[in-house]
Amino acid sequence: MESREKALSNLVADSHTVAGRELAGLVFRTGRRMGLDGTCMYVTDLQQGSLVALPQPVAAEARMLDIDSTLAGLAYRTERTQHSRDGGTVWVPMIDGIERLGVLKATAPDLDEDLIGWCEALAGVAALLLVSKSSHNDLLIEAERRRKMTVQGELVWSFLPPRTIGTARVTSSAVLEPAYDIGGDVFDHSLTQDALHLTLLDAMGHDLASGGASAAGLAACRATRRSGGTLADIIPAIDTILDEWFTDRLMTAVIANLNVLDGTFTWVNCAHPPPLLIRDGQVLPRMLEREPDLPLGWAFHTSSPPTVHRTRLQPGDRVLLYSDGVTEARSTQGDLFGEERLADTVIRAMAAGDPAPEALRRLLQDLMNHQDHRLRDDATIVLAEWHPGSDRP
Repeated sequence: MESREKALSNLVADSHTVAGRELAGLVFRTGRRMGLDGTCMYVTDLQQGSLVALPQPVAAEARMLDIDSTLAGLAYRTERTQHSRDGGTVWVPMIDGIERLGVLKATAPDLDEDLIGWCEALAGVAALLLVSKSSHNDLLIEAERRRKMTVQGELVWSFLPPRTIGTARVTSSAVLEPAYDIGGDVFDHSLTQDALHLTLLDAMGHDLASGGASAAGLAACRATRRSGGTLADIIPAIDTILDEWFTDRLMTAVIANLNVLDGTFTWVNCAHPPPLLIRDGQVLPRMLEREPDLPLGWAFHTSSPPTVHRTRLQPGDRVLLYSDGVTEARSTQGDLFGEERLADTVIRAMAAGDPAPEALRRLLQDLMNHQDHRLRDDATIVLAEWHPGSDRP
């Protein structure tokens, strides 16, 4: 058996000329050289309900595993390595930065702590390679989809960032539904040197024009921000694009910056539901509620810049952005999901120790169950947490 360091080095070198569909096989062979009986790579489906096996030399025992009821799913949900009862199998989370991709199954007759550590290193490298291949290969896209995507859904997803990003000071995680038929909602989060940028846009309608308006709005936001523009500059830029190219589309928006050094939170709100501030396990009512500006699309903001609001967060504070498709979701009996249920679901999940991505996954499950899995409007949620000096993410 070659040294495990050499095996990982060869994995990276060999990956340069390997097609995406051959990646799981390359990881399998690397695992064998490291002393494992075998490996299997599983990635999550788009709605994070199942883990799906990627193509590999040895057929997986199960092509699909439920995230909520299996040991593999427990590793994904908790982001911690899980051991089988017989000690011959481990399930290791595959994480890109802090974005959950899936899990790596590894088997061996004697999985001691040292070998388990190498399994975790192998899963880390496999995750990075998977992301690098997925940028120009449909492997991950095909694996994560359970049904056909609409054109507007394809357009919107192509513009979206990873669902979770973060550093030692801040974490941001997002979810959106209906995953295969998303129309007017988009989100964005991005890290600069000292700040976390957050965007949530909601274009009127649920068709290709709505998706196009949201995508164009997101592009205008990024172009302005990356050229040194402020929040007050971003809103007129989006307004101009809508007025020129999407004349029949109105859009609501919350766009914000969080200074990760001192916790200063600045935001603009154009006719959107106000952000929620969660502190010490409870919502602080109306803390981020201000008089909203007019929606985008009327070109009003090209001559009258929006109001920029400012407050100071405390370490551990969480800010929740959401679209009205969340709180206005109705059950078959007509009950609204509501702001209180939204906040309570997140608070309970975080209190139970769930990481932010898992808290939002559970929230989305509750929302889908509330509407009997038939959403009538796009539902998007972004949860940002400022945790300076902690050991997160």
